[in-house]
Amino acid sequence: MNTGKKITGQLGLYLQWPLLLSIMIVVMNIAIAMIDTTAGLAMFGFTILYFLISMFLYVYKRKGIMAGLVEFSADYAWIQRKLLMDLHIPYAIVDESGRILWANTKFSGLIQEEKGKIKTITAMFPDVTKEYLSDLEESASIHSTFKDSLYQVELKPVVIEKDDIKPGTGPTALPKDKPLITVYLFDETEILRLSQEVNDQKMVAGLIYLDNYEEALASVEEVRRSLLMALIERKISKYISRMNGIVKKMEKDKYFFAIKNKYVEELREQRFSILEEVKAVNIGNEMSITLSIGLGRGGSTYSQNYELARMAMDMALGRGGDQAVLKEQDKIEYFGGKSQQQEKTTRVKARVKAHALRELIETKDSLMIMGHKLGDVDSFGAAMGIYRIATSLNKKAHIVINDITSSVRPMMERFLNNPDYPDDLFLTGDKACDLVDANTALVVVDVNRPSITEAPELLTLAKTIVVLDHHRQSSEIITNAVLSYVEPYASSACEMVAEVLQYIADGIKIKPQEADAMYAGIVIDTNNFNNQAGVRTFEAAAYLRRSGADITRVRKMFREEMSDYKAKAEAVRQADVYQGAFAISVCPSEGIENPTIVAAQAANELLEIKGIKASVVMSRYNNTIYLSARSIDEVNVQVMMERLGGGGHRTVAGAQLPGAAIEEAKERVKQVIKEMIEKGEVS
Repeated sequence: MNTGKKITGQLGLYLQWPLLLSIMIVVMNIAIAMIDTTAGLAMFGFTILYFLISMFLYVYKRKGIMAGLVEFSADYAWIQRKLLMDLHIPYAIVDESGRILWANTKFSGLIQEEKGKIKTITAMFPDVTKEYLSDLEESASIHSTFKDSLYQVELKPVVIEKDDIKPGTGPTALPKDKPLITVYLFDETEILRLSQEVNDQKMVAGLIYLDNYEEALASVEEVRRSLLMALIERKISKYISRMNGIVKKMEKDKYFFAIKNKYVEELREQRFSILEEVKAVNIGNEMSITLSIGLGRGGSTYSQNYELARMAMDMALGRGGDQAVLKEQDKIEYFGGKSQQQEKTTRVKARVKAHALRELIETKDSLMIMGHKLGDVDSFGAAMGIYRIATSLNKKAHIVINDITSSVRPMMERFLNNPDYPDDLFLTGDKACDLVDANTALVVVDVNRPSITEAPELLTLAKTIVVLDHHRQSSEIITNAVLSYVEPYASSACEMVAEVLQYIADGIKIKPQEADAMYAGIVIDTNNFNNQAGVRTFEAAAYLRRSGADITRVRKMFREEMSDYKAKAEAVRQADVYQGAFAISVCPSEGIENPTIVAAQAANELLEIKGIKASVVMSRYNNTIYLSARSIDEVNVQVMMERLGGGGHRTVAGAQLPGAAIEEAKERVKQVIKEMIEKGEVS
C-alpha cells in the first residue's frame, strides 16, 4: 500500500503540531535561561528530550499513521458506497438526454422490466421531457405516475469535476466535467390516498330554505297543506339520507344538513337534482315550491363551514333563489337558477330597511351617493331619490358622477343651473374623496360590485356604506356595507327607492323633476313595463305619477337620435341566429355617443323575433367590448354573463371584455351558450 502521499489540509497541520510546539518550548527555554542560567540549563535537557521524541514520532511513525488513515478512508468509502447503494429512497444519475447513467439498488428494482431495463428517465415519467432536462438550471420537483404509483420526482443539476470522484468512493463510470442530473423518487401514493381519505371525511355544512313557503301554501287548499309539506320534507330527508347525511328542520321553511365532503362531487354531477325534484311536487298547488341551498366547506372548523354555508345561502337568496351555491373560502360555484323569481307582495322588508336607513342617515352629517360606471337613467333616478331623502332629513348630500352619458344628460340638465339645487350637487370621484370624513355615509345604488362603481376608492374611504340594488349578486360584492338592501325581484333601483321614500318619513314631497327621473328609470329598465314588471312596479310608478311624474315629458326627453336609431336597426339587421334560438349581433360604434345604450336597445328589439330565446348584442367603447344580453323566460342570461365576468338579472344582464376583439367576443359567447345547452341549463 502506498503511504507516501503528502498529507495536506487540516490533517497535515494537526500532524505538524509536535514540531510547532518544540519551537515554542525552545523559545520558552531561552527566556528562562535569561532569567536564571541554572534553571535554563535544567530546562534545556527536557527540551532536547521532547524534541527527540517528537522527531521520532513525526519521522519514524509517519508511515504507520498514514497506513491507519488510508485504512480508515477505505472503510469509510466502502460504508459510504454501501449506504448509497442500499438507500431506501430510489436515487439515480442521468444526463441531459434523460439516459440513466447510474442507479442505486432501490431505483434499479423499479426500472426492471420483463424484456430488460428502462434506459431513460423520460420513459418512466413522460412529464420529464428531454427539453425540460436540458433547460433545467436549478432544483425542480415534478409530480408524476409510474406503474400505478404516484411519485414526487426531485431533480437537481450537478457538475462532477475530474477529482470529485475517487476510486472506490462511488459511481466511477460517469462522464467528468459534463452537466448531470440527480434524480430522487419519493413515493406519495399512500400519503395522497390517506390525505384524500381524510379530505373525503370532512364535514360539509348546508342550509336549505323554501323560497316561497307562504305563497305556495296559499295556493293550495287548507286541508292539503300538511300533505304538501310532508311530501317536501320527505324528498329533502331522502335526498340527504342517500348521502349518509343528517338533516334537521330549524324552522317551518328552513333546514340544516351535514354531509361528508366526498359527496359534493356527486352533487355537482347531478347539479343538485333536489331543486327540480321539489318543484315537481304538485298536489293541486298552483305555485311550485322552489329551494335555495347554501353549502360551505374548506373551513378549519365546523363553525367556519356553517358560516360559509350561511354566506352561500345569502348569495343564493340575493340571486333570486331556486339555486344552490357552494362556497369554499374565496371560491364560489352556482347551480340552478332556472325559475323566474316570484315577486314578494308584502312590503314589510321595504319598511324595515327604510327605518334602518333613516336611523343611519340621522347619525351622519352628510351623504355621498353613487351608482355604477357609465351611469344610466336607473342609477341616476335612484340617486336623486336618495338625495331627496337626505335633504328631507336636513342632511347635506352629493351625487358622484364622473362621465355623463348621453342617456343621462337630458335628465341631468334639468338639475344643472337650477336654483332649487346647489351648485355642488354633482361631484366627480376625486372631489368626493376630498370631502369624505368619518361623519359621511356612502350610499351605493343600482350596483353591488365594487369594481364597477363610479368611484371604487370611495368604498375604502367611507366608514359607513349602504347598498341598494336590484341586480342578482355575484361572487364580487361590497362586503363592508353597514346596510344592504338587495332585491332581485325588483324591476329597478328606482322602484326600490320609491318604496323606501314612502316609509322613511312622513310628508316627504318629491319635486316633479325628481319624480320624472325615477319614473324614467323604471320605464327604461322594464322596457316600457314589458320586462320584469310586477305589481309593486306599477304601484311604485303610480306613486311617482301622483308625485308629479309626467309620462309625455319623460317620453320626449328620451327620444332617440337618428344616428342611434340607424345603428340599432343595423344591429338588428345583421344579427346571426346561433343554435336556432340565440340572436348574436354587433352594434356599430362609429358616430354613436353611447353605443352601449344602443346595443341594449337592439338586444330588446331582437327578443321580439319569433323563436329567439335570448339575444346578445356587442358594442365597442374605449377599447372594451360591452355585451348586452336579454331573454324572456327560457334562458338565464345572468348565468351566461357571469361566465364572461359580468352579471345582472335573470332576463337582463351584461358583461365587459377589455381589450378583446369582436370576433373573439362572439366565439366566447357561442362557447358559453354551447356549454349551457350541454349542461341542460337552457330550458
